[in-house]
Amino acid sequence: MLKGLGNIATLMKQAQDMQGRMNELQDNLGQLRVQANAGGGMVTVEASGQQRILSCRIEQSLLESGDREMIEDLVVAATNSALEKAKESAKQEVTKLAGEVDIPGLGDALSKFGLGENPSK
Repeated sequence: MLKGLGNIATLMKQAQDMQGRMNELQDNLGQLRVQANAGGGMVTVEASGQQRILSCRIEQSLLESGDREMIEDLVVAATNSALEKAKESAKQEVTKLAGEVDIPGLGDALSKFGLGENPSK
């Protein structure tokens, strides 16, 4: 019976540690910045590790071209690229966290959200 209480105490400690690490992860992802561009740098998009778009810059010459469809396509391409970089950076941070914490099944659970290790890839 007392051994079971020791296991519960250990699990509670691990849960507290994990909560602290998750808060740290969120802070790290909020500070992380990635950039991507399209059209040879005519459009640049910046995103955070939390996959939020922070800025979008369009070269004046592209705006002056008046080619709305091309501008829209380049903004979409740069945005998708920035979000992919942000997702990849977040994966690395989560994988690092999962490697430091020994919780069975954590990697599998995170992979279902597109984060962490995924043995099927």
